Amino acid sequence: MTKAELFKGVLGSEEFPVEAGRYRFIWTEVCPWSHRFAIVRHLMGLTEVISEGKLNPVITEKGWEFSLDEGNHDPILGTRYMMESYLKTDPNYPGRATVPVIIDLTTQKIVNNESHDLMRQLALNFKEVAKADAPELYPEHLRQDIDALNAVVLDEVIGAINRMGAADTQEVYETNYHTLFNRLDELDARVADQDYLFGDQLTEADIRLFVCLVRFDIAYYSLNLANRNRLIDFKNLWPYAKRLYQIPAFRETTNFEAIRKGFWLNHRKDNAKPIIPLGPDTSIWLAD
Repeated sequence: MTKAELFKGVLGSEEFPVEAGRYRFIWTEVCPWSHRFAIVRHLMGLTEVISEGKLNPVITEKGWEFSLDEGNHDPILGTRYMMESYLKTDPNYPGRATVPVIIDLTTQKIVNNESHDLMRQLALNFKEVAKADAPELYPEHLRQDIDALNAVVLDEVIGAINRMGAADTQEVYETNYHTLFNRLDELDARVADQDYLFGDQLTEADIRLFVCLVRFDIAYYSLNLANRNRLIDFKNLWPYAKRLYQIPAFRETTNFEAIRKGFWLNHRKDNAKPIIPLGPDTSIWLAD
């Protein structure tokens, strides 16, 4: 998205104060960007403070649709398509209706649709209404290091995967293939002797990496040709990802069937017949 297509309101600001029941989180479970905010919301115990609406993981010609709800409309917003909220916020909105978004229910307009901003604003500005044992996801003494690692993961993991999927030359594909797996090898070594990316401290960096790893074998390995090896073949990254999955906020916001269905029907351009693969077996995420 270009800057012109972003809504940049700040949750917890004077304009959008912390207020239980005022905001609604709209997302689809196929989307890794949405998944990041969903995990933070759950980790902090804010599921009753900020309501949620879920879109069908398979996008339509009219964009994301609330077809999981009775009557194909969000029960709170009364809308059928995500684009309706964008146009209500800006009648001249020129871009795509992306997720996640936070909607202010007092106006039914979008506050913010940038997942980086949203997860950070929630972690920092909603502490007063979070549960007592909510983790410190962006601790002050680690912020510079977290920002640096986030940038690397965004470019060399998530970005490389996306560039591989969009590659129209062998050179572009191979360059990003090597970038991706070189970085995954380094991350594999990093978590060899520690629970999280920053030792024993769970941070937002773990969330950003997890939403990519949990989609790796089920989607990226085949669709993006990220196929040197699977996540389950990594000696340390696989146990690390499973460790995160044991945390309820990670596990309960992960819907493998939505991910599988959404990725294979939304992203495979040559999938003239709507075939959704049955594998890989995702029950191994719960195995010892």
